[in-house]
Amino acid sequence: MTQTSVRHLTQFKPDARFAWCVTGSGHMLVESLALALQLPRTDLFLSRAAEEVLPLYGWPLERLREHFRVLRDNSASGVPVGMLYHGMYHTVIIAPATSNTVAKCAFGISDTLPTNMYAQAGKQCISSIVYACDTEPTVVTQSPDEWVELRPRAIELENVERLKRFEYTTLVTSPDELRTALDGRLAALDLAWTTSSS
Repeated sequence: MTQTSVRHLTQFKPDARFAWCVTGSGHMLVESLALALQLPRTDLFLSRAAEEVLPLYGWPLERLREHFRVLRDNSASGVPVGMLYHGMYHTVIIAPATSNTVAKCAFGISDTLPTNMYAQAGKQCISSIVYACDTEPTVVTQSPDEWVELRPRAIELENVERLKRFEYTTLVTSPDELRTALDGRLAALDLAWTTSSS
């Protein structure tokens, strides 16, 4: 292979897209999807757990496909991740990210579609935004049926701190912080919010 056949790490296609990964968390899931709907050129990458959880919050696959191109975690090697190598995505977002996903990302484990997208984005110097769910000693979250109080363990909080130190990663802890991070990314890409995803 000659040097000229290697794509430069920061070279994206003119129509490159946002890769929005969804995990199995219901915490601020509806609020996160509301932001995804307002981004231009956004595709959804679902973990298997996300496919189970999303319908519980009113987002079955059929409804998602009305707004997004949806990629599912149905290959052992994470085939959709290969699109990162072709400059098709300029940003990877994991929102919301379960404590399990945060732990895997923080320790370099990539065995789901979202964790694989995150790992490969980092290897290609592609910006990632991770909205971690378990970030405070007490977290109040909405389950499909009611509001519940959770108390993340020390290990979950430590994993969040570890992930904050990763290169090309912006870690956020609320919908407001997620919007601010997305504002910054849109500005960097000379893009603007829209009212729906294409």
